Amino acid sequence: MREFTVQQNQSHSVLITGSTSGIGLAIAHCFARAGHHVMLHGLASDETAQALRAEFAGYSGNQGFSAADISTEAGCAQLVADTREAIGNPSILINNAGIQHTAPAHEFPAEKWQQILAINLSAGFFLSRDLLPAMRSNGWGRIINIASVHGLVASEHKSAYCAAKHGLVGLTKVLALENADRNITANAICPGWVETPLIQPQIENIAREQQVDLDTARAELVGAKQPMARATNPSAIGELALYLCGEFANTITGAALPVDGGWSAQ
Repeated sequence: MREFTVQQNQSHSVLITGSTSGIGLAIAHCFARAGHHVMLHGLASDETAQALRAEFAGYSGNQGFSAADISTEAGCAQLVADTREAIGNPSILINNAGIQHTAPAHEFPAEKWQQILAINLSAGFFLSRDLLPAMRSNGWGRIINIASVHGLVASEHKSAYCAAKHGLVGLTKVLALENADRNITANAICPGWVETPLIQPQIENIAREQQVDLDTARAELVGAKQPMARATNPSAIGELALYLCGEFANTITGAALPVDGGWSAQ
């Protein structure tokens, strides 16, 4: 049986999709602070991209940015090429990019269904497929899929999102099984409510409609689903991802790890 060298203590090249804001950006900062080389990715203007690169310039590792459109197989291939050019071949892949649209299933637009599955699920497959050969050859790799509590349970009006995130959890398990003999792990992180700008409009709507303060509105929004009625800090997702790439997580693979305040425990 081939022996592989454990590489958790060295700097790695890390590709993080959807990392211009929110959870993805927090993950990128966690890995950059730890000394890893980070490839940022997202749909951003040249000015935003330059600002992001400047933001990461103070870290010891190298960094790059790509605006490749990962809704297509060709776009995923472009992102892989951009990453290899900027920071070398990534041994850590974090599939974080995602989009959302809500509507009842019987009214769900076909175009939105296809877009959500393309970005939230298919991109993770194509990027994993393209990067796994080098990981397998090197005998070390980490794939982390940022799924969702909606990869474990369902909510109304989110048929495409739930289908994609459940699929991402299933893909994670297959990748874990297929690569267990190459010192490669694959895991899914499944956040519930996360404290990002995306939830702020919902909080403000509740505050306005119920004539309550923002803290009360936030607890109302989050507590409707989570027994622990507080949202997760995005950095907590980053630190968990970093842990999954570290020394003590060598045998954690094929897991779907909820970070959801007890939402999926109900």
